[in-house]
Amino acid sequence: MERIPFTTWEETRARFQLDVPETFNFGRDVVDDWAETKPDALCLIWQNEHGADLRYTWAEMRRLTNQFANALTSAGVGKGDRVIIMLPRIPEWQIAMVACFKMGAIPIPCIEMLTEKDIAYRAQHAGATAAVTVGRSAHKFAEIDGLTARFAVGGADGWSDFGAAIAEQSEAFEADDTGGEDPVALYYTSGSTGLPKGVTFAARGLFVWRISGWYWQDFREDDLVWCTADTGWSKAGTGILIAPWSCGACVYFYDGAFDPSDRLRRITDNKVTVFCAAATEFRRLVQEELRPDAFGHLRLTATAGESVNPDTVTAWQAATGSPLVESYGQTETLMTIANHAELEPRSGSMGKPLPGTKVAILDPTHVALPTGEIGELALELPTPGLMLGYWNDPERTAATFAESNGQRYFLTGDQARVDAEGYVYYEGRTDDIISSAGYRIGPMEVENALVSHPAIVEAAAVAAPDPDRGEIVKAYIVLSSGYEPDPMLAADIQDHVKQQTAPYKYPRAIAFVDELPKTATGKVLRRALKARAQAEADNAGALRPMS
Repeated sequence: MERIPFTTWEETRARFQLDVPETFNFGRDVVDDWAETKPDALCLIWQNEHGADLRYTWAEMRRLTNQFANALTSAGVGKGDRVIIMLPRIPEWQIAMVACFKMGAIPIPCIEMLTEKDIAYRAQHAGATAAVTVGRSAHKFAEIDGLTARFAVGGADGWSDFGAAIAEQSEAFEADDTGGEDPVALYYTSGSTGLPKGVTFAARGLFVWRISGWYWQDFREDDLVWCTADTGWSKAGTGILIAPWSCGACVYFYDGAFDPSDRLRRITDNKVTVFCAAATEFRRLVQEELRPDAFGHLRLTATAGESVNPDTVTAWQAATGSPLVESYGQTETLMTIANHAELEPRSGSMGKPLPGTKVAILDPTHVALPTGEIGELALELPTPGLMLGYWNDPERTAATFAESNGQRYFLTGDQARVDAEGYVYYEGRTDDIISSAGYRIGPMEVENALVSHPAIVEAAAVAAPDPDRGEIVKAYIVLSSGYEPDPMLAADIQDHVKQQTAPYKYPRAIAFVDELPKTATGKVLRRALKARAQAEADNAGALRPMS
């Protein structure tokens, strides 16, 4: 599969040939290949808020990933074994991920904010046999059985020191000849019901992630790419690792708290050429004083995960001179619909399907709808970027597929429409997922944490609009007898949720109510609560009973 130079969207799609190899090992076929082609070129620039600055060439990355692959092998990890990688934005993340790819192990990237309970579920559900983390987080794995290999950056009691383990190993490693259908990565993502789903990708998926790098973010070999996604997000897999390195670009990696003015300074000082961030960040960045002369090197800006409001897009482009292009995707599919700097933007549109992707709009019986009508957005199959399925969950996997008139589809769960020129417009979710500052939050996870508080009889979590985060979690709570609604109780409930699950999932707004709206069969009507949250947006956090 070759990159076809972009002309028009229609001509590029027509000329594009989707040719996926029978075997693909990202570590061997990308990292090691670039190490042969341009060994002294930089592939990674890392900085942190304390002033550290490290730089890695392709040759160094080949050596380090070979050494850690040998360390994992020496510890008993083999092909197909699942490895939890819970690291902040440090170079060891790339090293550990690529080492797993090289040996055919399956990395499970996780954000560092996960609690002991979150990690235990992932380890047990996936049958993980190894873990890689930083010393300060090692205690979160204390109660997990079955981990025969543990590596900690900086060391920890009972853990192998990551750096020392690498230093002891050979610089040579024979990479696995990974088949296109072999599982190679496992991402856990929130669903609207139940516990997180283990989205499993095949090697073919990693191979075609370069398509979004070509025709959305337009990565080139001389680029310096900065994507601010968290390392546990699938967006980090595409935006920080797989897509830019597949295109030969160098990645800028920053470990530090978000500060708008510092963010802008780093873009300028490091001469970042492609910048990608969540909509939440752009809403903050455009409030800073932007000097157009400081962004002469920034040729493209991208965003995904949630829509950016038009005023923010206009302000950013006017101030920096850099086009801001959006894309649509899901953890199960990664990027499938995108805008491009050379594609005429349409207000409210997510763009057009990427080359190699075909979409349809389906009615409830899975029959394709005419142009302009709203229905469920579906991907026509086969499409190699699609997940293999949900780990150990064949029923949930099967529920995402449908067939009509001889055509099989993957159902996204999103409502959309397509206009006469092929532009796709998002019309909302068909489930109750909450998208807050780029994080996907399942209401059931929040509700399970809420009802474990002694003051709560019932609770429902829904999305409420927020000017900075797009959406926040709002909880409607029915209290137990003897408790009265007040701000101190609300704060205690929020702290309780932060202890029960990852802190980013806690309800930032709480409303105490007399009862929750329900169907005749007793199911909570989250849709009614979401409509109320929308109506109450100007009074978020009000503590008053539901009438």
